[in-house]
Amino acid sequence: MSEARTPAQIEADIVRRREQLAVTLDEIGIRMHPKTIIGDAKAKVASTVDQTAGRAFVAVNRVVSDVKARFTHEDGAPRLERVVPAAVVALAVVGLIVSSSRRNKG
Repeated sequence: MSEARTPAQIEADIVRRREQLAVTLDEIGIRMHPKTIIGDAKAKVASTVDQTAGRAFVAVNRVVSDVKARFTHEDGAPRLERVVPAAVVALAVVGLIVSSSRRNKG
């Protein structure tokens, strides 16, 4: 059998549980406060944006590195056999755009 508890022990348990309950209710109140909820939501959105921006940066950096590797040698010198045709195509596209816009205006 268990020992009988004294009224003082029971009262001490009640006081201790009330204090624990008060702490728990305070924590719930803080968590449920609109400012806390808004702050948590802002932090989550900021984290998501940071992750998305980080992934975008890595993807763009990879594309730039791939393009650079196609148009330069390992020592950094340009590969003229690739740069010249790309420049000619770019100039042709710009020429077509300018020509088209002049026709639309005239």
